[in-house]
Amino acid sequence: MSALGVVIFALTYLLISAKRVRWLALDRPAAALLGAVACVAAGVLSPRAALDAVDGSTLLLLFGMMGMGAFLALDGCFDQVEQRLASRARTPARLLAFLLWGSGLASALITNDAVCVLGAPLVVRLIRRHRLPALPFLLALATGANTGSVATLVGNPQNMLCGLLGGLGYREHLVLMLPVAVAGLGLNHALLYRSFRAPIAAARLADPEPSLPFAAGTGLTLLAIAGSVLVYLLGGHLAWTAAGGFALLVLVRRVDPRALWPRIDWALLVFFAALFIVVRGFSESGVPAALFARFPLHAGTAVESPLGWLRLATIFLVGSNLVSNVPFILVVRDQMATLPDPRLGWELLTMASTFAGNLTLLGSVANVIVAEAGRDVGGIGFWEYLRVGLPVALATTLLGVVWLVAVAG
Repeated sequence: MSALGVVIFALTYLLISAKRVRWLALDRPAAALLGAVACVAAGVLSPRAALDAVDGSTLLLLFGMMGMGAFLALDGCFDQVEQRLASRARTPARLLAFLLWGSGLASALITNDAVCVLGAPLVVRLIRRHRLPALPFLLALATGANTGSVATLVGNPQNMLCGLLGGLGYREHLVLMLPVAVAGLGLNHALLYRSFRAPIAAARLADPEPSLPFAAGTGLTLLAIAGSVLVYLLGGHLAWTAAGGFALLVLVRRVDPRALWPRIDWALLVFFAALFIVVRGFSESGVPAALFARFPLHAGTAVESPLGWLRLATIFLVGSNLVSNVPFILVVRDQMATLPDPRLGWELLTMASTFAGNLTLLGSVANVIVAEAGRDVGGIGFWEYLRVGLPVALATTLLGVVWLVAVAG
């Protein structure tokens, strides 16, 4: 059992959890990269083993999805959406619903992080222009994007990872999880509105501005995204389909690619690549194997009874918040094969790790993106988020477990 792998993993996780270590001038991707290099330098992994630990399919899938999202950002698509939202909503309550359900639907197509990166400035502008209470509308974007992303295997990074590692099919996952996403968004909406009913009722929307037309190329971008979804449904490879959709847009749209590259989150790709290496070093230490030997995921009833499913979902929900969802998935990946039905276990993991993102402010990168973008209008505090996020996460996870037990159990 190697202590170095454990120490490097623990230090890397502490640095990642701190969001930004100012005295070291490190952010999350830099901390993960430092941990990856330390694994090789300390001999925890050989250079070849470290490179082999990086899952190229996951990185390619993220790249392709971010690339298609970059075209929407370049077209100013979300700016046009902002003008239409207020004019069609007419009341703050409807605007809240549009934001929550819209972010949920969009995240299923282009990932929750991309939706929050593109949508957060839109929401901030709406809050300022209409002098709205900031917290409920910022939470609608973040929690809605997290909840709706459970519907597809490209809805968020952890779903992508589970889909690729667990060999899940896009169509099968969509059929199983779309009802969970819709019902989850309904629960999310009800809990959020109940928490902020008074300030929302007291607010008013200003007179709408004339809507500007969408950019000419936006239709082509949306067509490419829809085409990618169709290929997913027909069984196409997730990563190469997303990369192909982006490449086709580069060819057809005839946009200078230099305008696209800055809109792709390269830091997120570095973060994932480095994290694969750090977690592999931790796995090679022998600690996860010893831990799961003592506390196995499958304890006789893990996926054979309603209580067993609930127990497993609770482990996934708590673990995804303690260790962060992506590292947790990498740690438990080998243990998933020990479940009586690994495929359903992976589906449960996608659901629980997704809804875990709503539990705390730090549970999802999407939450942090929205909180940072909304700082100038009041932002989101940790406890403010927890007051809404905790019941949303628990209620939607319980809903998901009940659905899986009823349909697939």
